[in-house]
Amino acid sequence: MSDPQADPINNFENAPDIIQLDNVSVSYRLPSERIGTFKEYAIRTLQRKIRIENFWALTDISLQVKEGEVFGLVGNNGAGKSTMLKVISKVLKPSKGRVRVYGKIAPLLELGAGFHPELSGRENVFLNGALLGYSREEMEAVFDDIVDFSELGQFINSPIRTYSSGMYARLGFAVATAHMPEILILDEILSVGDEAFQRKCNQRMKSFQQAGATVLMVSHGLDGLETMCDRIAWIDHGKLRKIGAPQDVIAAYREEMA
Repeated sequence: MSDPQADPINNFENAPDIIQLDNVSVSYRLPSERIGTFKEYAIRTLQRKIRIENFWALTDISLQVKEGEVFGLVGNNGAGKSTMLKVISKVLKPSKGRVRVYGKIAPLLELGAGFHPELSGRENVFLNGALLGYSREEMEAVFDDIVDFSELGQFINSPIRTYSSGMYARLGFAVATAHMPEILILDEILSVGDEAFQRKCNQRMKSFQQAGATVLMVSHGLDGLETMCDRIAWIDHGKLRKIGAPQDVIAAYREEMA
């Protein structure tokens, strides 16, 4: 197995770091047994009968992502991939270590995150844009492009609660990528939707990369990651197992899974 801290592939060895993780660990405090109701939890807390254990979702993760790189994360469910994306997006604060990010992030961590179910697609475009840090004027300038990309023309004024998961994905991706971000973070987004929509997403990501944006993505679609990514990191039980060229990391991951 190669050194997890091996040098990046040649295409990016001279690019500056845009994301740096230095010995990052994330710990969750969990009760050691299941408690059915809040009342029971309150009573047992007062009686000091709850035993809390620390679960380490990430342990001593150190890596760097280069500017303009498409960087992928692979690993089993619960390995810590989504936790790492949340730490980089500043949604979670690491329990130990330091995270440095040099650029504006557009995170797509969860389908429909920030959407209000009772508001229309149009209203949610502006709401979600505001959450991403864009002004109303900036969102108005790209609104037509968002509708065209999401292919929701006849549904854009319908409440979000009437949307399918695929429609959520299209609108969420269209809003998050309406302006070219310096860093785009995707968590299993490209696995949702039909093949035509996935091709559109891939094409947009490639155009962002060509313009100098950085993409950090998680997906269980290993073939897609191998095609799109410049480097991949394998996370296993919260630890960094391997990092390097996509074909090497995915081959090692598949061999272990087999």
